[in-house]
Amino acid sequence: MKKNIIILVAFVFTIISTQAQVDRSVQPKPGPAPKINLKNPQTFTLKNGLQVLVVENHKLPRVSAQLLIDNAPISEGEKAGLSGITSGVLGNGTTNISKEKFDEEVDYLGARVSVYSSGASAKSLSKYFPKVFNLMADAALNPLFTQEDFDKKINQTLDGIKSGEKSVSVIASQVRKALGYGKNHPYGEVTTKETLKNITLEDVKNYYNTNFKPNNAYLVIVGDITLKEAKKLVKKNFKKWKKGTLTAPNFEKPTNVAQTEINFVNMPNAVQSEVAVLSTTQLEMSDPDYHALLVANQILGGDFNSYLNMNLREAHGYTYGARSAINDDKYASMFRTRASVRNMVTDSTVIETMKEIHRIRTENVTEKNLANVKAGYVGKFVMALEKPKTIANYALNIKTNNLPEDFYKTYLQKINAVTIEDIKRVANKYFSEDNARILIVGKAIDVLPNLEKLPYKINYFDIYGNPTEKPELTKPIPKGVTTQTVIDAYVKAIGGKDKVKAITSVLQTSQASMQGRVLDMTLKLMAPNKTAILLGMGGMVLNKSIFNGSTGYSESQGRKTPIEGIELELAQKGTAPFEELALVKTGKLTGIELVNGEENYVIKTADGATMYFNVASGLKTQGSKTSKGPGGKEITQTFEFSDYKEVNGVKFPHLMKMAMGPMTLEFKTTEIKINEGLSDADFE
Repeated sequence: MKKNIIILVAFVFTIISTQAQVDRSVQPKPGPAPKINLKNPQTFTLKNGLQVLVVENHKLPRVSAQLLIDNAPISEGEKAGLSGITSGVLGNGTTNISKEKFDEEVDYLGARVSVYSSGASAKSLSKYFPKVFNLMADAALNPLFTQEDFDKKINQTLDGIKSGEKSVSVIASQVRKALGYGKNHPYGEVTTKETLKNITLEDVKNYYNTNFKPNNAYLVIVGDITLKEAKKLVKKNFKKWKKGTLTAPNFEKPTNVAQTEINFVNMPNAVQSEVAVLSTTQLEMSDPDYHALLVANQILGGDFNSYLNMNLREAHGYTYGARSAINDDKYASMFRTRASVRNMVTDSTVIETMKEIHRIRTENVTEKNLANVKAGYVGKFVMALEKPKTIANYALNIKTNNLPEDFYKTYLQKINAVTIEDIKRVANKYFSEDNARILIVGKAIDVLPNLEKLPYKINYFDIYGNPTEKPELTKPIPKGVTTQTVIDAYVKAIGGKDKVKAITSVLQTSQASMQGRVLDMTLKLMAPNKTAILLGMGGMVLNKSIFNGSTGYSESQGRKTPIEGIELELAQKGTAPFEELALVKTGKLTGIELVNGEENYVIKTADGATMYFNVASGLKTQGSKTSKGPGGKEITQTFEFSDYKEVNGVKFPHLMKMAMGPMTLEFKTTEIKINEGLSDADFE
């Protein structure tokens, strides 16, 4: 019946999502590029080198300020994470005002003030801005460093690292940077428990005193304020800030692999694979290829209609979204694609991704596609100009990236000048298919056998980007352990044979939050082998799945679909109200795998479902199933069971997490009734 839950939840999600979609059947015609008349912000510089940009806008009574320390990235080595810890300690009061009083002042003024290792920011109503600006400056220039705040930030970071170790997306991002830039490059350093232990409060103070200097800093003030008022505030609060010696960049330029290879990271708990193709390069905003590359990336993987998304999502249904990106940076840039896909199509995703990279390098983009992408840039650029802060940000970019003064005034002109030949040229230069890393973070036992068939060497890494050996795909089943013994251990763990046998019906209600709405699930189970699942919202049943012991159906919006084939055969062998008991006849013990770092017995059924039972506790921990969802696309669904509590002497999981693509639902049980409230009529 898990398959029916999958289909019902997917259907409800589709209903809700389509309510927010717009009609994309009609392509709007691009108009002529508008004329750009950008006003330059007013600027001045303090004697200590602090450069100030002021953009007056008196439409609304509010002002914001942003301080940027434009330092080169710094290698932290054995103390990786130092800048992050420094950011966390800053802003907790000043040498002139306690943290409690500081926070009280900010809250009272209805403002926002933040301080971090690379600058500070503040925003408020204009009438309170002088006071708020004073608070920001005081926090930035007179920070209060305490051991208590330092220890708190260290512990928070350690908790974050521990949590991230189980997140496939977090690990994928971490390893992507470590391998792409190199672990000795500032952009590739990994913060670990070990590097955090090397950091002291004194290190934080030294980092701040060395790097928080005005002679490479910019202060942007935007809003309901005059230049005269801004000058007065800035001089009052920042003129005593002393300049210092800037740290020069001291790191090697990242290099790519000699030949395209797969870099694999094993995540035994992964229900999907993170697949990325990446290579480092050098791209600055001042580069002549900049505008052409923006357009080329948009065509390859920048939006919904891109090559990658139309292939991986629309044509094949591998993922909910596939994208590519290339960042501009003065020190190192990276081209990368990204998609989160079902385990079973990980190898196919690699093939199709490389196909689209090859396509944009060798085939001419169509005139229509090129025109549509250009039109999109025009729209986004013009909309951005409506925000006063955009003018300040553009001016800041011109200064920090050494751009010509007319860079943004000619922006659309340069976008519109991009040709079909330009797309192919920059794609060949920046979108590598010959010396790229194909990074895959996923479950080795599910995806490695097919990946090994691809024409790429596979190198293995741990979650920190360190080389490692090929992971062991499965552990042998100990002598004497069978499907029967695993299920016997499960029955003993939840309460024992006698108490389980005494339960003839279960009525369980649960709730989950879905896009701001409450999704209700009612599960009805009755011996011998009757099951009903109802999903609803706002008191209305949207979908249901019924099995009366011999036949069954699912129903959505009044339309019934009978349960047939292998699903019906397995359902008829069921053992409701405890479906696990049927695995003795319908399942096969295939091995031992790690689930969240703990050994679990794995039992598979003929319809492709998999159940996991913890070796130590005997409890069921996970289940997974790939089924046909709305539109006929395959949906891989994973269930995670936890928070076991006793009801009538038998333990039931009161929390069920359901992961389906990028969507995760947490169904929390609100009530369980045993041997009451059900009749045969509930299964008609």
